[in-house]
Amino acid sequence: MPIKFNLRYAISPRIASDLMRIEGIKASVEHMPLTVLVLSSLRETARLCSIHYSTQIEGNQLKIDQVEAVLTDGKAVAGRARDEAEVKGYYAALTRVERWAYSQEPLTERLIQQIHALVMSGVMRGDEGRKSIKPTPYRDGQNVIRDAQTRQIVYLPPEASDVFGLMRSLIAWIKENETVLPIPIVAAIAHYQYVTIHPYYDGNGRTARLLATFILHRGGYDLKGIYSLEEYYARNLEAYYTALTVGASHNYYLGRAEADITAWIEYFIEGMANACEKVLKQMERVALSDIPDQSPLLRTLDPKQRKALELFRSSTEITARQIGQLFDFKPRTSAQLCQKWVKLGFLEIANPTNRNRSYRLSAEFKNLVEVAVTDTRGRGPLTP
Repeated sequence: MPIKFNLRYAISPRIASDLMRIEGIKASVEHMPLTVLVLSSLRETARLCSIHYSTQIEGNQLKIDQVEAVLTDGKAVAGRARDEAEVKGYYAALTRVERWAYSQEPLTERLIQQIHALVMSGVMRGDEGRKSIKPTPYRDGQNVIRDAQTRQIVYLPPEASDVFGLMRSLIAWIKENETVLPIPIVAAIAHYQYVTIHPYYDGNGRTARLLATFILHRGGYDLKGIYSLEEYYARNLEAYYTALTVGASHNYYLGRAEADITAWIEYFIEGMANACEKVLKQMERVALSDIPDQSPLLRTLDPKQRKALELFRSSTEITARQIGQLFDFKPRTSAQLCQKWVKLGFLEIANPTNRNRSYRLSAEFKNLVEVAVTDTRGRGPLTP
């Protein structure tokens, strides 16, 4: 039987106002004209920020340019093997979370345990290993969160024997409320309750932030994948921990299980609204540039076709296997999708041999990925 949690909160005027801000920005962003390359560039910049700031919160010492060098160029940073492993693990987990959200994967304990396994893997897993993520079992003993300097107990999580029931209760609550409450509030509460349960000895904060990302993206609040809540947390770290710290005691059983978390929700929703505003400003700046608007042609494509365009950023030809990796499809499904797109005039067969069959964009859509961009990594005019 799941253990019920009885958190209390109120939709304060501040929360209501920020939720309205988010909805307004969301509507504007969805209709903002952009090119494929610019959108992809902004998305990569946002992902880099998410990885850098989420690991920085946990004490990672790599600077953002070092994170980019590790992830993009495979360069090692002398004396920072542990930090490198953390950013690689977060990269692997974030990539998978985005895929799962895009394909509307149901939220389960196994999924959360797989997120944690990737966070702690320390390896940017290749796509060939995408089916073999071994879920991490919950902790089997008590863990304690201490102040790094004074070593005093900051928080004493629930006993290991209660973790399973609390996690089942959390997942059940999310499923019951994601069609009732605004999705940003569901994500905020899920984030709070996950770190409250603290189901692992390590990696709880990173997994909680990825869980919130999964809920937001799956619920339609991905804003084209180009915003980073982690940056807001890292730049307001004291406020982040203060908002998470509620109750009269550091002991889970003495107040935190039934705490009033209105202040935390206010902090979370305000951060999301600020991050969304930053995205809108970025996109408005790009829209005012002389980059041609490709939105009329983009609107003729379905969501999968628009996403597949990103594969043509670095290559004029792609394979069904790459399509499968992008959408987490089985080989047969990927091959059938490519055949369908050829019939629709979206793709052309570049190499017809069965062993090395490849595809290129048809002439009508080729221009979508040929527009020049000053810097495809998001610097210069695309800097966030």
